[in-house]
Amino acid sequence: MQLTTYTLKTCDTCRKALKALEAAGHEVTNHDIRAEGLPREALPGWLEALGPEVLVNTRSTTWRGLDDATRARLSTDPAGLLADHPTLMKRPVILAGDTVHAGWTPAVRAALGA
Repeated sequence: MQLTTYTLKTCDTCRKALKALEAAGHEVTNHDIRAEGLPREALPGWLEALGPEVLVNTRSTTWRGLDDATRARLSTDPAGLLADHPTLMKRPVILAGDTVHAGWTPAVRAALGA
């Protein structure tokens, strides 16, 4: 299966996910969100599929470094917040056809056979 992933090259979890997906026989096209940013046009669909509570990592160092006004954008403009701060995204985001997965949880691994 062809997959598209959005990761950080320095993220251990992302590296483990990529390795496992390739070992499971998936063809993976990877995008480094720090170098390439997030696809602004895809964010609304990802947020609709997953919800901001899944897609935005509120336990991250990036989140803790934001001021209250910027954090408030989570409820009013989550797509804009993620576009401006791509490292807030829960990683990796994996696109498998029309399905969007976030994180490298046991459920995601099972769904992708990795």
